[in-house]
Amino acid sequence: MIVEGDFRPAPWLPGAHLQTVVPALLRPRVQLPLRRERLELPDGDFLDLDWAPAAAGPVILLLHGLEGSSRSPYAAGLMRCLHAAGFQALTMHFRGCSGEPNRLPRSYFAGDTGDLEHVVGVLRGRFPERPLGAVGISLGGNALLQWLGERGAAAPLTAAAALSVPFDLDGAARRMERGASRLYQRHLLTRLKRALARKAGHMDLPVDAAAVRRAHTFRAFDDAVTAPLHGFAGVDDYYTRCSCRPRLQGIRIPTLILHARNDPFMSPQVIPTAGELSQDIRLEITDAGGHAGFVEGWGRYWHERRIPAWFDAMTGI
Repeated sequence: MIVEGDFRPAPWLPGAHLQTVVPALLRPRVQLPLRRERLELPDGDFLDLDWAPAAAGPVILLLHGLEGSSRSPYAAGLMRCLHAAGFQALTMHFRGCSGEPNRLPRSYFAGDTGDLEHVVGVLRGRFPERPLGAVGISLGGNALLQWLGERGAAAPLTAAAALSVPFDLDGAARRMERGASRLYQRHLLTRLKRALARKAGHMDLPVDAAAVRRAHTFRAFDDAVTAPLHGFAGVDDYYTRCSCRPRLQGIRIPTLILHARNDPFMSPQVIPTAGELSQDIRLEITDAGGHAGFVEGWGRYWHERRIPAWFDAMTGI
């Protein structure tokens, strides 16, 4: 189902870029006190989980975006709202995103569903009687929807939500090569290259250093780094196999997706049609909102209103 979302942007933040940049850079950094837990993985690596204070309600796992963490403004804000609504919230950091390089010569990627599967299994084992949900933002949303589509009715979640998802990785990458979106690309590539350099200081990596230096687009970086680190034949193989858009028909649990047509990280053409959605998906689209912005007013964000309300309705809290 596709419906028009009820988001109305703050009048003093018109346009995609202000909606995207202002909450990312100027939002007050108010964060819950978090408890960190390190999960040792079967392959010898680790994942770090950041837990909000204890709450008795359903457990909601948050998946951050590219080069994000629990300290990212969108993650911290959503964790606070979920906690205030009575949920037990936690953030799963993708490998290498918690402030310490991971141990193995690999990183994370948009279709990284194996670690999500492991963490959900751990949570289900610890909280067998509680409803369990997950919410993914941007790259984390793609990974979540990819996993839900792969698991189908066997997905051990009660409900899910996703925000500002790059449904088609190739289309999103090409959009980032045009206009002002190149500024976001440059910023994120700088962070990715810095993280790669820190990691290379600890171990040998199977990447071409010269190709990394020449990489000024996501496509070039993913071809030089993401694909070889994670067993893909190249960037096109990676984008084809890890775009969640073809997997949406397989989702069999209640799933809310929030998306803006003016998201500067992708073009409107990446948005799936109604025929590409399973009957368990509710896609709420707005004309405005930017990328994970959705500022309604001072300190008020549409997704921080809609996502807790969705989990409240779906989990019966």
